[in-house]
Amino acid sequence: MGKRKILVTGAFGLVGTDLVSELRKKYSAKDIVVTAHNTIRDGFDVIVEHGDVTDENFLEKIIKKHQITDVYHLAGLLSVGSEKDPQLAWRINLGGLKTVLDLAVKYKVKVFWPSSIAAFGPTTPKENTPQHTVLEPTTMYGVNKVSGELLCQYYNLRYGLDVRSLRYPGLIAYKAPPGDGTTEYSVHIFYAALKDKKYTCFLDKNSRLPMMFIDDAIKGTLQLMAAPPEKITIRTSYNFAAINFTPEELVAEIKKNMPEFTCEYKPDHRQKIADSWPKSLDDSQAKKDWDWKPEYDLSKMTKVMLKEVSKKLRSGSK
Repeated sequence: MGKRKILVTGAFGLVGTDLVSELRKKYSAKDIVVTAHNTIRDGFDVIVEHGDVTDENFLEKIIKKHQITDVYHLAGLLSVGSEKDPQLAWRINLGGLKTVLDLAVKYKVKVFWPSSIAAFGPTTPKENTPQHTVLEPTTMYGVNKVSGELLCQYYNLRYGLDVRSLRYPGLIAYKAPPGDGTTEYSVHIFYAALKDKKYTCFLDKNSRLPMMFIDDAIKGTLQLMAAPPEKITIRTSYNFAAINFTPEELVAEIKKNMPEFTCEYKPDHRQKIADSWPKSLDDSQAKKDWDWKPEYDLSKMTKVMLKEVSKKLRSGSK
């Protein structure tokens, strides 16, 4: 297989922060390159290159300079940000991906790109959503993800590019600050619980969504990338699941650890996005192809989040 040189775009976001930490356990600092547009966070003991991921010249220069073999292309606008500026979302989410795929073909680079449950829409079966199903999203973010999945599959079929993808559910993490994704109430709630002992949730208490603790997401991502190419039967994006819960169930779990915690529900524009997504996913193909198995249930995840966010708040970091 030879020496690997890794490029991570969007390395300072929710997934990237934890992914780079995990990659550093396996690779040296000089074998990991990350791109930064304007965000820089301390504690990244890797090579940092500044530039725009939609700039083909910038990316090509990095791939050549560092002899990159693997790209984890995580840079993108999330669901809420994409609705605020659909034109920018298309340029970053689709334009950035196509640039990466074109360069990957040219330099024979292996690619990981995250899709999302946003690829599904109101007409998709809600329960145990199949791997192969209706994809008619009603958000720009979802349209970007379906387009990206088909683009990845096309580049695999047309050029033989080894590109792999997962449909991430809502991800719960503590190292990076929470963003403006629809499922990120599940991260904001821990900060509010520990700071104020109360939270106002922007989703209805019964909004069940597929979710996953970040450690499982990173483990699964690296597992997928390590699998032999002949095992990969899905070149659009794998359904990827762990737990699913409602805001009310998460609140109940937090209250087991913090009885004084209270939550009220004031659904806003994000409710419509959540309502268009599945409640649970069938990820049997991922289990069959590369032995996917999550480790965190709701209870275990809640305990870790309360402990780690509490540590962050005490140390004064966001």
